[in-house]
Amino acid sequence: MERRLRSGYTGTGPGAITPDGCAVEVWTRLPVGTEPEVVASAVPAGGSILELGCGAGRVTHALVERGFAVTAVDESPEMLARVRGARTVLSPIEDLDLGETFDAVTLGSFLVHAGDAAVRRALLLTCVRHLAPGGVVLIQREGEDWHTGLPRERAQPGGLTVRVVSAEPVGDGVNSVRVEYESPDGSWTHVFRSRPMTAARFEEALAEAGLRLDAYLTDDRTWVRAVPADRA
Repeated sequence: MERRLRSGYTGTGPGAITPDGCAVEVWTRLPVGTEPEVVASAVPAGGSILELGCGAGRVTHALVERGFAVTAVDESPEMLARVRGARTVLSPIEDLDLGETFDAVTLGSFLVHAGDAAVRRALLLTCVRHLAPGGVVLIQREGEDWHTGLPRERAQPGGLTVRVVSAEPVGDGVNSVRVEYESPDGSWTHVFRSRPMTAARFEEALAEAGLRLDAYLTDDRTWVRAVPADRA
């Protein structure tokens, strides 16, 4: 069965392309950053983590190595085929209902900036639905200047260059973002929809899903810890 790309999302280059336009090969090459340390600092040792949008397992593998019990969710079977050491679930995030709860639910890769506000709400409600009593939601948001000062690029270990080329308005406060990836043996493109949000608007989005900001976890305020709004 052919899987269609999400509206406004495209990708090109060698290998499989996910419904949101990501090239699987690129995500197997991108190095893990500080994400595992950020998550580990906010979750009890050995705790259970639901990782929403795990991709090829960059963060998953590092969390498993630290002793966490990770359930990794993605809508791409090609991405999930690269994940090792974790339970995997094939599903769009917004449709997920495992009937289980976890010590932490993570929503990384700027997914909270989905261009479609209904999709964003559904993503956050999935987080809430799977949160154990006393648990936390860990969300990665864009820096507030992420859509400006373009183009910009950075070189990654292994010879991969990531270039954010443009962020063009397409209406209703949403931008169409184009990213290019270059390596000695291939090149890829990714076009996706992203809704920039100030800190205040981000907190409003949390409130729409019954969450509140509990703390910023990084100095650049891109990683946040959220909890149910009614928690004391």
